[in-house]
Amino acid sequence: MRIAALALIPLLVHGATRAPVPADRAMVVAAERQAAEIGRRVLQSGGNAVDAAVAVGMTMAVTYPLAGNIGGGGFMLIRFADGRSTFIDFREMAPGAATRDMYLDADGEATDESVIGYRAAGVPGTVRGLAMALEKYGTKRWAELIRPARRLAERGITVTPLTVATLSDNHRLERFAESKRIFLNGGDYFRRGDLLRQRDLARTFRRMEKNGPDEFYTGETARLIARDMAANNGLITLEDLNAYEPKERRPLEGDYRGYQVLSAPPPSSGGAGVVQMLRMLEDSDYFQAGAGSAAAIHHVAEVQRRFFADRAAYFGDTDFIEMPLDELVSAAYARKRASTIDPEKATPSSEVSAGLGDGKMDGETTHYSVVDAMGNAVSVTYTLNGLYGSGVTAAGTGILLNNEMDDFTAKPGAPNMFGLLQSENNAIEPRKRPLSAMTPTILVKDGKVAYVLGSPGGPTIINTVFETILNLVDFNMDLQQAVDFPRFHHQWMPDELRMESYGFSPDTVRLLEERGHTIRRVNRQGRVMAIEVNEDGLLGAADARSEGLAAGY
Repeated sequence: MRIAALALIPLLVHGATRAPVPADRAMVVAAERQAAEIGRRVLQSGGNAVDAAVAVGMTMAVTYPLAGNIGGGGFMLIRFADGRSTFIDFREMAPGAATRDMYLDADGEATDESVIGYRAAGVPGTVRGLAMALEKYGTKRWAELIRPARRLAERGITVTPLTVATLSDNHRLERFAESKRIFLNGGDYFRRGDLLRQRDLARTFRRMEKNGPDEFYTGETARLIARDMAANNGLITLEDLNAYEPKERRPLEGDYRGYQVLSAPPPSSGGAGVVQMLRMLEDSDYFQAGAGSAAAIHHVAEVQRRFFADRAAYFGDTDFIEMPLDELVSAAYARKRASTIDPEKATPSSEVSAGLGDGKMDGETTHYSVVDAMGNAVSVTYTLNGLYGSGVTAAGTGILLNNEMDDFTAKPGAPNMFGLLQSENNAIEPRKRPLSAMTPTILVKDGKVAYVLGSPGGPTIINTVFETILNLVDFNMDLQQAVDFPRFHHQWMPDELRMESYGFSPDTVRLLEERGHTIRRVNRQGRVMAIEVNEDGLLGAADARSEGLAAGY
């Protein structure tokens, strides 16, 4: 038996910092090390990939509070060893009292209530979503899988440099007494190596361990959340919690250069974005210019620009609106969109409209990937949206609540916290799920899983996953190189090409500016957690931008 685990190494320019982590039978890759190790232990004990995914998700609610959660929501993509696949949508929902213009002031301008505080939270879906996956496709008991999270919350976790950095001078958490008490140490900020105990959260896990997942939605936990909401002008009621339901959907499918692509359907825009953009490149030899070259970056950025124009116009929760999804991901439409790309000159976004007619870079999301010894693969992206969500910890529960209501269209034509423009299709309605960019993805080759991947990063998630696929398929990088390689992002509006501040030479930037791109340098884009399955076994790669771990056996 071989257990592989490598320490975080600083990212180097234009190459992997280390080799991918090998394993013989199974692998978990997650942004937080203890969660990855717990997932690995579940696999070693005979659990399948869904079992491990549930344990990882619950553990990260304790060990990775900036994004891991039971107070948010997300997506789980499953590809079974027998070739079947499915998708669990546990995205948050708007409360029953939500209204279309609830975040506009008397002058019709958007307020910050969609981002900060009690009214920013959608009805959480993580607990019921993971429970649905376990009940239908897992093999282990719920109590067994959540027990490690409860024990860690009781004993406490050692505060890491990343946690110190994200909690330091955190004004959002300071505004709410429970959050300040727990996560800011009562105002005496945590230092590296300190112990963070989450006793209220441990009691919440103990209740769920004893009473099952419905405790969160119908039991004492639900009553505590609803009571705190009512006392602070929040919208989520006990009825909202009782009524929450995850949805099982068909994964969005596409193909690219011999690979089958499985990804997230609406209410995510991510899967459609990846499939559409890959198809726009299918007939192109853009990659001949080389990875990281100005010519290749220009071509890919123009593809990104066109998809995000479509995203702004058409996407929303298909349980509530009709959208031309089949046409948007069709090969014919992709060729039509690609034909408008000038290989030498950027097209101003003001001249790029939706192709079918009218119709801070990291949010705090996280991703983990799992492959078990039977060949089942799970790709999970889940989120609080912003860093530590809305800043609110529901009194008596220890649960950080999301600020996913900002992912709706608060005001058409006004950008959200990520600078995205969105349409009436994504307007607020009771029980509706906000549009997402989360893009858990699995690539299949010759009927077998080849890659499992995903990333956090708000709207950059889509382009991060897309570029990682290009690095693997078109540029023939090994897994760690593909995950670590410098990244860029164009989202149509604002009309700027965002490039990570390392890894791109001044000459490359200058050549892109000469093509008409407005360049904005950013510190970091995404944190990919990926697994490769090949004839020799498995390889895992945790992004060097993270404190993550690839743990296999």
